[in-house]
Amino acid sequence: MSRAQDPPRGFFPFGNPFRMLSPKGSDLSSRLLSLLNGFEVLLTERLKKLMPKNKDDILTLTWMKLAMESLCETHSNINTLITDLQLPVSDWEEKWVDVYLNISVKLLDLCNAFSSELTRLNQGDLFLKCALHNLQSDSGEKYLQARSSLDSWRQHVNANNHRIENCRAVLDSLVKSLSLPKVKNSPKGKVLMRAFYGVKVQTVYICSVFTAAWSDSSKDLFDLRVSEKPLWAKVFTDMQSVVNDEIRDMFSSGRTTILKELESVDASVEKLYPMIQDGIDPVEVETFKVYIMELGTQAEKLSQGLDQLLEEVDSFFKMTLSGRDVLLCNLRSSDSISGNSVGEDVGLRH
Repeated sequence: MSRAQDPPRGFFPFGNPFRMLSPKGSDLSSRLLSLLNGFEVLLTERLKKLMPKNKDDILTLTWMKLAMESLCETHSNINTLITDLQLPVSDWEEKWVDVYLNISVKLLDLCNAFSSELTRLNQGDLFLKCALHNLQSDSGEKYLQARSSLDSWRQHVNANNHRIENCRAVLDSLVKSLSLPKVKNSPKGKVLMRAFYGVKVQTVYICSVFTAAWSDSSKDLFDLRVSEKPLWAKVFTDMQSVVNDEIRDMFSSGRTTILKELESVDASVEKLYPMIQDGIDPVEVETFKVYIMELGTQAEKLSQGLDQLLEEVDSFFKMTLSGRDVLLCNLRSSDSISGNSVGEDVGLRH
């Protein structure tokens, strides 16, 4: 993984974790290979859906909702794979457990940050509703109140969110924690670690896109160089290239925001604001009414899109938290049987 301005470097700081899965000398049974291929085919199809048919679809709330749904499905699939592998937690190596717990706690941090930003943006809808209400009147005083509401909306949506500002550090830390040990004497473990690799690549990338969108900074956008061996590798690389190129074009164009629905509301406000400020010419009355209706429509689309995306982020948070809790419960259960106390404080590992 590398930043846009840095020379690309491998996702793993040492070795090639896929060398162990090469056909030559592979100790994977046909059943294990089938399970791995099945997981990677599903991930490939999921990534294809994130390839936008139209570049204008990138960084719409609809595309972001699709991306978060995709993450939920991938994390659900990894849980299914663990079950199908018949690999109980008691058989997991400690390093595998550390990888899972370390990643999951950081994902919870990211979900909290994303939820806080979505909630904050949606709170701005109150200012828009107040403005639209006052614009239904012919009173000059009401127009002044509407202008004040629009000013407040602009200040609100342009304010910095320190939680989003901290996401880059969390993502950097997450990438550093992705170093995986080589799996020895466990074919099931090899399948699990390769599948985890796909989960982490998709998760880190999607989270970096979300962070870039809300921080309005291309430096938060990651370029991941992945192994060519997984079935999903080419599709991911192609999708990443298209999405990253379009996002960087948005930033270079000098746009104040790259979130499409938010930009549409801002454009409607830009049309109305001078008419409210300078007074409405009688010949502009019908145009003024059209602009008011347009603002109402765009504001409703933004609010609904934010609500829907927030639901998906909450679902992802609950899935991550549930998986973490199940793992910890199983660890404590296996530790109590074995008399090992290692699992008692494993939840404190961050």
